[in-house]
Amino acid sequence: MNLAQKSPVAAFKRLLPRTLFGRALLIIVTPLLLMQAVTAYVFYERHWDTLTRRLVSNLAGDIGLIVRQIDPLASADSVARLNREVAGLLDFTLRYTDQAVIAEAAQTQVPGDYVETVLRAAMARRVERPYALKMADDDRQLIIQVQLENGVLDVITQRKRVYSSTTYIFILWMLGSSLVLFAVAIVFMRNQIRPIRRLATAARNFGLGRDGGNIAIEGATEVRQAAVAFSQMRDRIQRQLTERTEMLAGVSHDLRTPLTRMKLQLAMIGETDGVDELQSDVADMEHMVEGYLAFARGEGGEPVRNANLAALASEIVDVEARAGRAIDLLLPAERVIEMPVRANALKRALTNLTSNACRYGAKVLITVEGDDEHIDFIVEDDGPGIPADRRNDVFRPFVRLDTARNPQTGGTGLGLTIARSIAREHGGDLWLEESVFGGLKATIRLPI
Repeated sequence: MNLAQKSPVAAFKRLLPRTLFGRALLIIVTPLLLMQAVTAYVFYERHWDTLTRRLVSNLAGDIGLIVRQIDPLASADSVARLNREVAGLLDFTLRYTDQAVIAEAAQTQVPGDYVETVLRAAMARRVERPYALKMADDDRQLIIQVQLENGVLDVITQRKRVYSSTTYIFILWMLGSSLVLFAVAIVFMRNQIRPIRRLATAARNFGLGRDGGNIAIEGATEVRQAAVAFSQMRDRIQRQLTERTEMLAGVSHDLRTPLTRMKLQLAMIGETDGVDELQSDVADMEHMVEGYLAFARGEGGEPVRNANLAALASEIVDVEARAGRAIDLLLPAERVIEMPVRANALKRALTNLTSNACRYGAKVLITVEGDDEHIDFIVEDDGPGIPADRRNDVFRPFVRLDTARNPQTGGTGLGLTIARSIAREHGGDLWLEESVFGGLKATIRLPI
């Protein structure tokens, strides 16, 4: 068991909502529930309990007074005369049963609720005679039976004499007001959280290299400030990338003119000493310039569109197959894997990895796999591979493990740099590992 599992604070944090909307609602609802709980406790403990005791005490006192006014040798006629007097004053109905006895079970019946418990205590204190309580069939009347000397006196009254309707009104009002306040809080919190969600979506799209458009400046002052700061930061980054890309493309393009003149002059010189070496150097420089341009195009402004990634991998395999290279392709069961990408740039990155694998290995395998969160492009070969301590070095521009820099045996050292740059433009990454075939395993992972 780790420390997080032992800590009750960590366990409590796992139960809390993870979204800002949920936590904001929790901040609003928690004090509301606490206030309702305290209010209900005070009401039931003070008001409701006091009111109930007073109502019950008054009822028991009235019954005790009626019992004392009845002749110990009461008859049905005497009770009927008393009933006419108390019916209008006390809202009672009296009924006398001669020679009747209250059953022992009725006297010892367990109270049904708190009101009945208090009423039994008041009857025992004020009437001081055997009694029994029961409800009428319609549950609107309360029948209190009191044992007299020669019979049983039934006192029939309304339940509202001991049950206060304000209790239920208070509960309904408390619950209704809580629901109204909760609904208002949800509406207002949604309006406040919506700009934050839009800002988070725009930041994620920008990190994935997608154009999310302009952000609507709305919401609270702090949210507006964050949206303005993000828009300014995004514009600065895009402007810097555009300027750097244009400068690199311009320099590379301008170098083509003197290289072309040098090639023409070397061709006119003819067969002399050192011409072959110069021609080789010029070809090397021209190859490097093409690498510069390829690198610049890799950071170009290609629009994002939905593309079938499985079909993209199949196109690369078909191109290599036409060049006479045999490549195995392993695709998932669902051949259609669409997501918004810069298709040409991603194709260039996969082509660079595939070309490297075909150059150094005899067996090449391309695998496309993924889940609900990301897609992986895996290129493996059985070549010599790259030592673990040099795998980070090969991602630096113009770094080659082949120090000869011969264009016939390899590129300019920009292939892996371009591939990782394109992967990171899509919010993903590229890393190198040892393949199960003994060579190199290159993996591009793109988030969905």
